[in-house]
Amino acid sequence: MEIKGNVFKIMPEITGQSQKGIWQKQEFIIETKENYPKKICFSVWGDKTDIVKTLKNGETITVSFNPESREYNDRWYTDLRAWKIQKENRKVPVSEPASNDDFNGTVENFNENIDDMPF
Repeated sequence: MEIKGNVFKIMPEITGQSQKGIWQKQEFIIETKENYPKKICFSVWGDKTDIVKTLKNGETITVSFNPESREYNDRWYTDLRAWKIQKENRKVPVSEPASNDDFNGTVENFNENIDDMPF
């Protein structure tokens, strides 16, 4: 599933220790761009928390996620786990060198000159 919205709030990172080792989790909330906006909380685990740390309030992002529900003591809890976060395309001023983060193009004719490889 995928949804687009503005970053509303970034929650503090949570860490802990389990039998498998140290874990980290971070939640963030986006607000959708609809007539009646909704706030939605997503979670990321492990090294994906680094991506959330680069987000800024108000920034437009698209979140790809998987919903998952589980039962505990006859109550159901739903978690929206983000597995991909894309920032809205930004235009880079001509005077600034482009970085890999700013690449918005496509790779065309990639296999066209494959015979020119030295190996």
